[in-house]
Formats: sequence, C-alpha cells, structure tokens
Amino acid sequence: MTTKTRLAVLGIGGVGGYVGGCLASKYYHSEEIEIIFIVKPATEKIIKEQGLKLITPLEEKIIFPTLVASNPNDIGPLDFLICCTKSYDLEESLLRLKSCITNKTVILPLLNGVNAKERIGNIYPTTEVWDGCVYIVSRLISPGVVKQTGKLHFLYFGSETASKGKLKQLEKIFTDANINATLSDNIKQTIWEKFLFISSIANMTTYMDMPVGEILRDKTSKDTLIELIKELKLIAGAKNISLPENIIENTIARIEKLPFDTTSSMHSDFLKGGRTEYTSLTEYVSNLGDKLNVDTPAFDKILAEFRQRDNK
Repeated sequence: MTTKTRLAVLGIGGVGGYVGGCLASKYYHSEEIEIIFIVKPATEKIIKEQGLKLITPLEEKIIFPTLVASNPNDIGPLDFLICCTKSYDLEESLLRLKSCITNKTVILPLLNGVNAKERIGNIYPTTEVWDGCVYIVSRLISPGVVKQTGKLHFLYFGSETASKGKLKQLEKIFTDANINATLSDNIKQTIWEKFLFISSIANMTTYMDMPVGEILRDKTSKDTLIELIKELKLIAGAKNISLPENIIENTIARIEKLPFDTTSSMHSDFLKGGRTEYTSLTEYVSNLGDKLNVDTPAFDKILAEFRQRDNK
C-alpha cells in the first residue's frame, strides 16, 4: 500500500485560499495526495459545512479538502506544510503545530517579506525550510470565501540545499493543480524581486490610503513609490543580492499592469482597524538600512507615520 503524500496549507486567506483551493479541487479524490486546511475554529466549522468558495475571473466553485482542522491533534504528521499566515502570526501559528512537523516535513512559507525562512529556522532549526513567494491579487471576502481578481497569479519556490527530486515533486503537485508554479534556480533573487513589488505597494497604499491606480496617477505619490523601490534595491545590493539592472523599471511596469482599484492586504487590514504587516514590510527595511549603513528616508518617514497611528 502506497503512503499518501500529506500536504497542509496553513492559513486559508487570500493566498492560502487560492493555493489551497486549487490543490484541494485537484486532489480531493486522489489515492496519492491528501490536502489539509489548517484554520481557526470558526473557519473550520464553515468549511466543513459549506466548503471553501473560491471565486476567480473564470469561475466560482465550492471546494472541500481531504481534511480541515484547527486542532493539531486532528492533523498528524505532514510531508509538506505551505505556510500562508500573516507575517505577524507566523511564530505563534507554527509553534502550535509541533506534533505535525517531523524530521521529514518540508515547510514552504508564502508570506509577505523576505525573512520567513530565517524566522522559521529559529523555531525549528533541524527542519527543512524552503523559500517561496506569490504574485496574486486575492482577498478573503469572509471566512471560507476567497476572491481572486486580475491576471496575475504566479508562484515561485526553491531551495539551495534541497534534493532536486523533492523540489520536482512539489512542482508537479502544484502544476498538476493548475497553479502557475515555477521552480526558481535563484530563489533569493526571486523573493527579493517580489519584495520590491509588494513592499512598495503595501507601504504606499496604506500610507496614502488609496488604491494603486490613484497612486500612479498622482505624480508626487508615484515619485515616492519609485523612491521606495530604489531604497529596496540599495538594501538588496548591500546584502549582496543580485537584481537585474532594470529592476526598478520592471517593478513599476508590473505595478502598472494591476487593475486600477488594486490595493494591498496591508491596506485592507488597516481599513479594518486590525494589525498590519508593517513590521515585516516597513520596519524590517528601515532597520536593515541602519544595520547596513544604507539611507532609507522614504521608508523611515512612512514607518514614523505607521508608529504614530499605532499609538493613537
């Protein structure tokens, strides 16, 4: 009897709902692959009863995973754990899953930010952790309902130390589920390219309290957006992360392809009055600038504003 590959998605929000939905839809009747959603208790009840509703530009469908659970004792050992939590929930969420993470488990974070692998390594120093990132416009509308918009949906992942066989195994699991996944030969560069994109958008949409289209239309806002991207490129250079020479132009071009009313998950969280990911997307950059002797005036100004909002 063949043992099933057990893959769990932690956090069924915008990214986790899309990735998990595609996987669960493909492998629900699989004899080889089991898809597990790890969620909060309230979401567990909703998905168990109603399924996950995934809305894309092409279709709407109701999806049931092999298992949906909030209690680690109901989950068991995992082969792959795709981590799609908010960056501020990372440590707490993973510490709860100690009983599910074995010496054979691979953890793949798909978070906003560039230091998730390092943070996970601090919790589980002997666990295999890969790097990954996603380009997608996808939002959690309500618990158990996820809406993906636009044409942008790419997933990149990789590892400098993992076996090719294991990397190829996960790539096939993704691509067979119609996830536009690419195994990157230089994943550090890839996640930094994504960081220039997401950090600049997240900071500007939240700081200005407006969607991407309005930021691009206003010269002062667009200039600030470009300054953020330039500062990020300088930080990457100081960390010896090689980026394409035209990365600034490429990033702006990518942002310009987004729908006018696109915003960021950080801005959405700000509008809801909840916690935001500015620690990973703003403060991290400002602190890294101090450490590497790189000036980051645009990030510093936005960080000061976010801290002031926090103290109100």
